[in-house]
Amino acid sequence: MTFTVLLSVYAKESSANFNRSFYSIWDSQELKPEQIILVKDGPLSEELELAIDTWMSKLGDVLTIVPLPDNVGLASALNEGLKYCRHDLIARMDTDDIAMPKRFAIQLEFMDKNPDIAASSGCIEELDDSGNIVGLRKLPLDHAEIVHFAKRRSPLSHPAAMFRKEAVLAVGGYPLFRNAQDYALWSLLIVRGYKLANLSDTLVKMRTGSDMYKRRGLKYLKMEIGLLNFQHKIGFISRLDFLINAVSRAVLRISPVFLKKALYLKVR
Repeated sequence: MTFTVLLSVYAKESSANFNRSFYSIWDSQELKPEQIILVKDGPLSEELELAIDTWMSKLGDVLTIVPLPDNVGLASALNEGLKYCRHDLIARMDTDDIAMPKRFAIQLEFMDKNPDIAASSGCIEELDDSGNIVGLRKLPLDHAEIVHFAKRRSPLSHPAAMFRKEAVLAVGGYPLFRNAQDYALWSLLIVRGYKLANLSDTLVKMRTGSDMYKRRGLKYLKMEIGLLNFQHKIGFISRLDFLINAVSRAVLRISPVFLKKALYLKVR
């Protein structure tokens, strides 16, 4: 089976992380993609443009660049990129993460053997700014457990996701949230009757960054409430689920950074 890798890059990405990510997608990958779609989400730095030019020269027709004049956010950028994906199976990847060498081979085999699965992901190793492993995100494996888990937390890891383009387009693509657009998409797929799954394999090393906990304050809470409203509107969560989730997230977002970090690592 053939597949496409879909990425989006914006101005704040470092060229070093970008190059390491592309190296993991191509040079060190056991099964290389037939197509890579890179959406340039607005103007980029000179260093990033040079890095992209280098990979264009190396990959040729494998790499398709989709430039956007303005920064529109990840959901809109990925929806635009979907238009250029030639293959039904699409692997998501972030331009600061590292794919494990067997990632695509493992996921493609799984999706090939399970045509009823619309989207899947796997375990993720979380890295600090120095590249040290600080956590491992594991998720429920089968659909029934995933549906139950998804009432409280995102059931698939977006940077390690592989999905069927036909299914995602059938539900209208990524819902237009600046954050957690993947959680909104998984919720929508479940409501529409699609099945999800996770693998027990570690597929991606993800950079969490030292400021992740600082970013997840009151502004992030406002986004989460918007997501909960969306989930309630589509019939994914009940009014009681909405209240439980809203209160628990509010407590977490107003907590000091050290407590957020401790709670985050515990639930991982």
